[in-house]
Amino acid sequence: MLSRFQIQNYAIIDEISIGFSDKLNIITGETGAGKSILMGALSLILGERADSSVLVNTEKKCFIEGSFHIGQKKQVLDFLQENDLDTDNELVLRREIAANGKSRAFINDTPATLQQLKTLASLLVDLHQQFDTLDLGDAGFQREVLDALAGNEKTLAVYRQAYQHWQRAEKELDTLQQQKNSYSKELDYNQFLYDELAALGLKENELEELDTELKLLSNAEGIKEALSKVYYDLKESEQPLVQALKQLVNQLQPYASYHNGLPATIERLQSTQIELQDIAGEVDRINDTVNFDAERIEFINQRMAEGYKLFKKHGVKETHELLAIQSGLAEKLKAVLDMDDTIAAKEKEVWQWRSEISEHGKILSAARKKQAAPLEENVNRLLGKVGMPNARIKVTVTGSAFTEWGCDEIDFLFDANKSNRFEPIRKVASGGELSRLMLCIKSLVAQSIDLPTLIFDEIDSGISGEAAKQVGLIMKELAASRQIICITHQPQIAGKANAHFFVYKEIRNDAVKTGIRLLNEDERITAIARMLSGEKPTAAAMENAREMMN
Repeated sequence: MLSRFQIQNYAIIDEISIGFSDKLNIITGETGAGKSILMGALSLILGERADSSVLVNTEKKCFIEGSFHIGQKKQVLDFLQENDLDTDNELVLRREIAANGKSRAFINDTPATLQQLKTLASLLVDLHQQFDTLDLGDAGFQREVLDALAGNEKTLAVYRQAYQHWQRAEKELDTLQQQKNSYSKELDYNQFLYDELAALGLKENELEELDTELKLLSNAEGIKEALSKVYYDLKESEQPLVQALKQLVNQLQPYASYHNGLPATIERLQSTQIELQDIAGEVDRINDTVNFDAERIEFINQRMAEGYKLFKKHGVKETHELLAIQSGLAEKLKAVLDMDDTIAAKEKEVWQWRSEISEHGKILSAARKKQAAPLEENVNRLLGKVGMPNARIKVTVTGSAFTEWGCDEIDFLFDANKSNRFEPIRKVASGGELSRLMLCIKSLVAQSIDLPTLIFDEIDSGISGEAAKQVGLIMKELAASRQIICITHQPQIAGKANAHFFVYKEIRNDAVKTGIRLLNEDERITAIARMLSGEKPTAAAMENAREMMN
């Protein structure tokens, strides 16, 4: 429920804060007092686009915030978790509009997209305004009404799960059949490519290793010559470096005790001698491993030529890429052989899921059709009470292709004037008729559907007297288990309020401003009496107002 609504610097509103009742909230006020401005501000936290023209004072930003108590409302909690948002019991939606028109949206102080705000708000608030198309003409809503009345929740859940399995299996079957067609067309070519790669018999990183080996063999003579020269200079020349270092150590050794820096120097020379001697041995061992092999070079050149030819053919640059292609071709060839068995198994799976959704779909259809006539009867009875005695609704349930929601096409058709010409609701019903029709339907399914906060903007258009009284009674009954906010001009509806708010205009600092206040009991009586008889209510109007409140 919407517990608190705050507005700052929006149109001619400086700052207001409204704490709503969790039952029936009525908002009244003179025409032009600013009730539509309140609805405009509310629509912003419901995800509508912002317009900088609403900022009268361009030195401050516009700020609109709604605080909601969400309790354990599953759809709302699921949305918050899916979008990594806080899931506290209180949920705050906020819009800020800068003077340049730039708008920002927040959910629990976390920046959010306008679409996120709109999606979440639709789970919290159901706003019905004059001339809205509403969701009454939406097939999804019409189906929800029948399913709620029929108690189809569990059957529908089982059906939808089976339907999702069926859709997935159908998609997988289609993919398999496409693969088979594609693989069959390419079978010979893929076999040729695979045989070509298999014949070469490459190993992981083979061509890269052969390239390294080829460079070594191609430079073997130069490498051996360099290694031999290094070994000769270190060990076998007329003055080998290793021997020269040993002589230097011997020259310094007798004087080591005469200077404290000589022992360390001698030790370093000895270490250098040992290191060079070890290097000479390693150079000799390496030299023994390097040999020119013309036959090996020819073999490597031929193998690399074959490998590079396949590199170019397949558009790759490394051995592992060719091996991956070979593996993929092997899988395709095997898949062709296994494809018929796989397709047959998948066709059986599709048929099984199709049979299951057909069975559950029939159960859903029967339950929906059973509720169509009682729904018509009850709605038509309520329509007479709310000032639409000539209006009729017809509910049709006809077979259709399988969808996620069953195999029915559900239509709510409307005849406003007993003409027996029933047409889709949104084509023939006016804004006021739609609002009252929605009120009648939702009052019937209120115990079966977890409805959000319902907001009705001037649902009373074109009615008065007994019809307005009945609208008030329906709202009062509906508000027993959910929050309703209603803007009205009818005293019969205002008299049923749990909380009555009055919108007014006043001159403040030479400017017209809109304000709103919660009326106490005496103020309510006066306000309702004025709605009955004018600015200066009579004693009879005051008494009548008391009766309406009681």
